[in-house]
Amino acid sequence: MKKLVIATNNAHKLEEIREMLGDGYEILGLADIGCDVDIPETAPTIEGNAEMKARYVQEHYGLDCFSDDTGLEIDALGGEPGVHSARYGGVAHDSERNIDKVLRLMADVPLERRTARFRTAIALLQAGVLHRFEGRVEGRILTERHGTGGFGYDSIFQPAEGDGRTFAQMDAHEKNAISHRGRAVAALVEYLNSQP
Repeated sequence: MKKLVIATNNAHKLEEIREMLGDGYEILGLADIGCDVDIPETAPTIEGNAEMKARYVQEHYGLDCFSDDTGLEIDALGGEPGVHSARYGGVAHDSERNIDKVLRLMADVPLERRTARFRTAIALLQAGVLHRFEGRVEGRILTERHGTGGFGYDSIFQPAEGDGRTFAQMDAHEKNAISHRGRAVAALVEYLNSQP
């Protein structure tokens, strides 16, 4: 079985990716390869951040790696939080603070102007060659949290495709079928499965 590192320690993300890739690859997280470094994500774009993380793993551990970065782009906030989505509330990966900030900034924005999208960029470094994949999903930001599943901004994001539930109200299979990460990973999986 081929080994492939995903440059993350996010258990939710690892679980989603493993479910979607199936049995063809052994998917390892950063902890599995002994990487406890907070890999810099200082690029001005989500595509650049994804590539930085994948290159770090390949250069330091010599393993094929893919990395993703996701941004929530809210039209009423001029595309923010975008590349700063994970740290929007001031602390890295504090979803509740991030959501609180978005809801505060959008308190007076009417529902019809709350359009947004999630974009996921994946950078795959395989045998030193860079491959890029992207997924996106349109939707809107609700005025309060709905649901307890998922992670990140899932409880306030209502995808345009679907039955009116937020990502946090869907199970992993339902979410993966229409999500930005699901679409990006599907493109990655299609590519990986086409390789001999």
